[in-house]
Amino acid sequence: MSTTGATTPAPFSRIKVRVTGLVFCGDDVALLRRDRADSVHYTTIGGNVEDGEDYREAVLRELEEELGLERDPASTEPELIWMVDARISRPGPTPPPRKFHLIYRLHVTPEVRAQLATQELDELPDGSHEVGTVEWHDYRKVDALPLFPPIGKQIAELDSPTAPVNRFELAPITDENYTWI
Repeated sequence: MSTTGATTPAPFSRIKVRVTGLVFCGDDVALLRRDRADSVHYTTIGGNVEDGEDYREAVLRELEEELGLERDPASTEPELIWMVDARISRPGPTPPPRKFHLIYRLHVTPEVRAQLATQELDELPDGSHEVGTVEWHDYRKVDALPLFPPIGKQIAELDSPTAPVNRFELAPITDENYTWI
């Protein structure tokens, strides 16, 4: 306890919600590649939900911010297909939050895909930016990628990019089954 009476929250005592958009164009799905000094990993495209924000609006906002995907009434609406609960330790001075990942799926045409961003800048705490490269991968092969959240197997097992999903809630991500990249 500090002299001000404030205590450090326990790990996973705070809850955050992250929305992700799995953007498909035919058999390809868009992912962000992040190159770091000691690793390369991929993330789904999305971010944290803002206070009071509707989840569907949040995924549309994130896709516009990160991909330049404008809201178009002619495009498919995001479809919520999976939810995964993440309780994993991570480096940093603050205890990790418990994070619920809401994973949406939507489809774009090749014409829309051609106009989307090829890079995404993620602001770091010091004000600098980490560059993410937007890459398109055959969805049937993403299970081999170091992807977070680790849903590559579930994506690759879809019968098609539009196939219905059988299980909404995916297995939790914990320190026992995942190591922070």
